[in-house]
Amino acid sequence: MHSIHVAAAASLALSATLVAQAPRQVDIKGLTDVEGLRVGHSTLTERPTGCTVVLVDGEGAAGGVSQRGGAPGTRETDLLSPLNVVDKVNAVVLSGGSAYGLSASEGVVRYLEERKVGWNVGAAGVVPIVPSAILFDLGFGGDPKIRPTADCGYRAATAASTAAVVEGNVGAGAGATVGKLAGRDRSMKGGVGSFSIRMPNGLVVAALVAVNAVGDVIDPATGQVVAGARTPDGKSLADARKLLRDGSLMREATPRPGENTTIAVVATNARLTKTEANRMALMADDGLARALSPSHTIGDGDTVFALATGRWTGQADTSIIGALAADVLAEAIVRAAAMTQSLGGLPSARELGTIPSRYK
Repeated sequence: MHSIHVAAAASLALSATLVAQAPRQVDIKGLTDVEGLRVGHSTLTERPTGCTVVLVDGEGAAGGVSQRGGAPGTRETDLLSPLNVVDKVNAVVLSGGSAYGLSASEGVVRYLEERKVGWNVGAAGVVPIVPSAILFDLGFGGDPKIRPTADCGYRAATAASTAAVVEGNVGAGAGATVGKLAGRDRSMKGGVGSFSIRMPNGLVVAALVAVNAVGDVIDPATGQVVAGARTPDGKSLADARKLLRDGSLMREATPRPGENTTIAVVATNARLTKTEANRMALMADDGLARALSPSHTIGDGDTVFALATGRWTGQADTSIIGALAADVLAEAIVRAAAMTQSLGGLPSARELGTIPSRYK
């Protein structure tokens, strides 16, 4: 037991160092650093919205989920429970468009069925297993009736590759915003971010996230706000933590439930059981609490999926993997704010000059 604790402490110390030195290196691709995963985006041109697809090569990966937000929009999350029979996931879909965006999953199911990928049901063929989650972006950038459909999911699946994950105003993060505690008119642009850690023994843990949070994005390395609610003049950050404590939010127009949400996928190349994948998702969810303030509110549908591809033959310690997953998810959230561009009248962190120095 003592040796496990020592190993965990050493691993966490190393991951903290890696995250603190997190500028994108040429050999870091984000979620696609996990062998067996491909990522594709489809971004609509008519309005900033879209979907992001994570495809699992081969027979699939062990999957889990942690759903802690107060206003979720999801598909097939019950199937991921260790109490239920299906033990492999073929793809995960993250989408904008609120509940309408769940239609994107249908396109991914079609894409996989055409390739005979899914749960084998004998003479009836296969049933692709595609858990999904959505975020609310209907009020941003144009006609709310423009939202991701099955075609969006199919295009994203077709575009999926092992290349470095594209970040910013793409896919599920195209219409994402952050920092809405003081009202949408004082919010900022959110987006997609991804980050990975490769340990010396070959273990890889990575995350991809679409950040559309009620709260502010906080850099865990410094405690500084990267993006979030702005002051009334719009020129600087108000800091949601201060607004929560000084009582000013009692006088502000707070966001309505269900109009936000941060959705993510964490993954590892380790071999995990379905139960262990669910523990990984649960521990990874702590990354949201580190990098978003507040997180898991009644106005968010925060959902984190976990995938374990089993391509690494080393001995997996679920506690270490879960701890690393929380680290990479927190950094992916910071990257989502740092890599996005101003859009729809809302400034980005880069425009305000608030991104961490490691990304300048």
